[in-house]
Amino acid sequence: MTLNRLNLTLAIALVLVLGLLKLARVDYSRPNYQVNLGDDMAVSPAYSPFEANENFANGRTMQSPVPGTIARGTQQFHFEATPADAIRAGEELVNPFDRSTEAGAASIERGKDVFQFFCTACHGGDGSGNGPVAKRGFPPPPSLLTGKTLPMKDGQLLHILTFGQNSMPSFAAQLPPDRRWDVINFIRSLQQQAKLQAKKPPANTEPSAPAEEVDTEPKP
Repeated sequence: MTLNRLNLTLAIALVLVLGLLKLARVDYSRPNYQVNLGDDMAVSPAYSPFEANENFANGRTMQSPVPGTIARGTQQFHFEATPADAIRAGEELVNPFDRSTEAGAASIERGKDVFQFFCTACHGGDGSGNGPVAKRGFPPPPSLLTGKTLPMKDGQLLHILTFGQNSMPSFAAQLPPDRRWDVINFIRSLQQQAKLQAKKPPANTEPSAPAEEVDTEPKP
């Protein structure tokens, strides 16, 4: 075999190999070929969460969590819905967000959205308690900007959001712990804005006295 014929043969073989590699390349967006479709170890029957399921004694697909376990990301809350535990929560719970940092500022922004969705109906957009529910005869809630709310610690506010207080319901089912902290951080920002607004000098609304007329004519 001459050198030219050898090179030609190798070139043809290379082209064939590259062509086979292209045809046999793995498409990771699609499942591999399966030979035994009747094997339940490879293809298991699927059930929707609320569908009946004969594999369990209670006949349900969605089972209750194992006692003593909590969902990943869930914050344990070892307090009861009592005024004493509300005070204890204020002493023991620490706000995970530092409001002076970038993460704290982001928490305040998230809390603004949550507050507008869940809280403005009663507390109003500025937290003063003038929401549309209060304007239609329902007893207004106390202002979040003054009174008892100001000296409350963040943990005590979290306790109130978790268990509710007086006519305010619990928001534990609607808001995970992080979103409750976001609401608290936004409330603190509203309180800070109210303090700064109170320190501003009142605007002078009285009309200024007219300037005295000056006689510009020369005297004789």
